[in-house]
Amino acid sequence: MQGKHFLAFDLGASSGRAILGTLQNEKLELTEIHRFENQMQQINGHFFWNIFSLFSELKTGLKKCIQEHGIQPDSIGVDTWGVDFVHLNREGMIISLPFAYRDSRTDTAMEDLFKEIPAEEVYSQTGIQFMQFNSLFQLFSMVKEKSSLLDITDKVLFMPDALNYLFSGKAVTERTIASTSQLLVPGEMKWQHPLIEKAGIPASILTDLVEPGTIIGSLKEEIGKETGSKAVPVIAVAGHDTASAIASVPAEGDDFAYISSGTWSLMGIESPQPFVSAQSLEMNYTNEGGVEGTTRFLKNIMGMWLIQECRRAWMDEKDYSWDEMVQLAQEAEPFKYLINPDDSSFLNPGNMPEAIKAFCRKTGQEEPESHAAIIRCVYDSLALKYRFTLEQLRKISQKPISCIHIIGGGANNRFLNQLTADATGMKVIAGPAEATATGNILVQAKALGALASLREMRKVVRNSFPVEEFQPQAQLNWDKAYRRFKQL
Repeated sequence: MQGKHFLAFDLGASSGRAILGTLQNEKLELTEIHRFENQMQQINGHFFWNIFSLFSELKTGLKKCIQEHGIQPDSIGVDTWGVDFVHLNREGMIISLPFAYRDSRTDTAMEDLFKEIPAEEVYSQTGIQFMQFNSLFQLFSMVKEKSSLLDITDKVLFMPDALNYLFSGKAVTERTIASTSQLLVPGEMKWQHPLIEKAGIPASILTDLVEPGTIIGSLKEEIGKETGSKAVPVIAVAGHDTASAIASVPAEGDDFAYISSGTWSLMGIESPQPFVSAQSLEMNYTNEGGVEGTTRFLKNIMGMWLIQECRRAWMDEKDYSWDEMVQLAQEAEPFKYLINPDDSSFLNPGNMPEAIKAFCRKTGQEEPESHAAIIRCVYDSLALKYRFTLEQLRKISQKPISCIHIIGGGANNRFLNQLTADATGMKVIAGPAEATATGNILVQAKALGALASLREMRKVVRNSFPVEEFQPQAQLNWDKAYRRFKQL
């Protein structure tokens, strides 16, 4: 069988890649074609993404694939983080850099909206975890501010949809990325129009919804000339990076929980239906769209962002490698300091180590003084948060869970993987690390008929990538630490 080639553009909040996937004989081979940085831009006190620079990097990736690697991909697809969006005017032009979700303009947006629409009503209509940067609150803040930008907006497109639009000229909204917005009916392909109208958001700015795996158009002629590419299909993959990642979990059954571990840790289960109840509202869980109509019932947890920001804050003093930071944590005393990783003070503090010290002071703990103590505090706290989340998942879903799959870049962190197994008392299966790009590529393959189902996609993952298992070890008193953690 001749191999099929699929080019995945996988954009995260700190970097992006172009990854070529070659599918042959039920095995997938990945080649990194291009890598580039992505950073929020601070302009006039607000944070933005430079979508024009990002699109230029994607075109560079396509050009490199063809000219340097000699491979014409059979299709392309884009995945990104959730919630953020681009504004188009009536002429179809992008009229502003898209705001970044860590921008402060939504600091009071949730409270402001709940004065007009009760939180219980918002959750019952959307089933989405309350986070101040959800698209609902971003748009509502613009309504409240009487934003002139909103006045001249004809359509909004989420980040992967906007990049697909620049490639193809077709403006549609893919379901998994739309499901992060808190604007969809839970588990359905429908905008939640009553809520949208009640919030004062013009429904006309929203475009038609499509399922992941939809061929939305062909590469525009001008892009073909610039990159040397043929007019290949542009496919709306599972545009939310987590949805793409979950599609590549190498599970054979459905009795698993997952942690998509990166800047954020997204921990949850895959379900045929959403869970929307007073209990899931109280615990602030989210129901996001997955491949083949599934629901990703999960919790967003502040993940490696905490470590990334500590590393950045210490850069002038010491430029640590990731391995060096893990080694420091291993040498530090466990459980001496604990934080709640999801405390709002950690969202974008500017100086993460100082924010961690302040949290410890606020909760009656001593301050961690050394870098090693701070790093160990973060890793212990993340593992304990995973245990807390696992208990909640079981309680709400009543679903049997026999193991935890850790996928994404964090799957390479063997220390945190072992802590997770120890804290939860569960077997942890780590890998693949390139989960998001893999899921992106396999959805493209399914769209072009090379694979028939999600089950077949996961079989390809098992055939293609090694995993590592971590069994729980009873070396530390996790139960005692967990009782302290729950008091925070």
